[in-house]
Amino acid sequence: MKEKGKKAMADIGRMKTYNKAEYYAGQHRRMYVYGSAALQPEAVPKQIQKPKKQSVKASRQVRKNRKRAQSISPVYAVFLTGAAIFAVCISVMFLQLQAEVVSRSENITALQEELSNLTEENDTAYRNAEDAVNLEEVRDKAINEFGMVYAAQGSVVEYTGPESDSVTQYSDIPKDGVLAKSKDVSE
Repeated sequence: MKEKGKKAMADIGRMKTYNKAEYYAGQHRRMYVYGSAALQPEAVPKQIQKPKKQSVKASRQVRKNRKRAQSISPVYAVFLTGAAIFAVCISVMFLQLQAEVVSRSENITALQEELSNLTEENDTAYRNAEDAVNLEEVRDKAINEFGMVYAAQGSVVEYTGPESDSVTQYSDIPKDGVLAKSKDVSE
């Protein structure tokens, strides 16, 4: 057992110690350390303390000027407070305007969607109404059931209506529908 201990001590002597530059450069990886004894830690050198600067006593006038420079005058403090309040008010007003713009934008989007839906419903209803009416059927019913005929040449009488929007009827309209015949000017 003693021989093993002596051999381990001899192995420690063969171990190489390396500095940080060698360690970080990868030199420690190339070196093989024999034995199982741990290396003794190196003592860290003490840091040298720098001597503190001795404060030079400043004159009374210098101390007074430093104190004045570090303090804020009441007028300047009021100005800074007013500027800060003004900046906060402007920021609040800006945020309110921005919120109003967003709200109106959402409202416009909702109204546009509603308009689109109503337009689509209106077009659908118009197409359904158009498809429901067969014009040939209406013409046949008018001619066959109600006795209507197409207007013949010269049977259409055009006149200029009165300025008022009401018409007074003094006599009944005759059954043939013709009140008076105008003379044929072409003869």
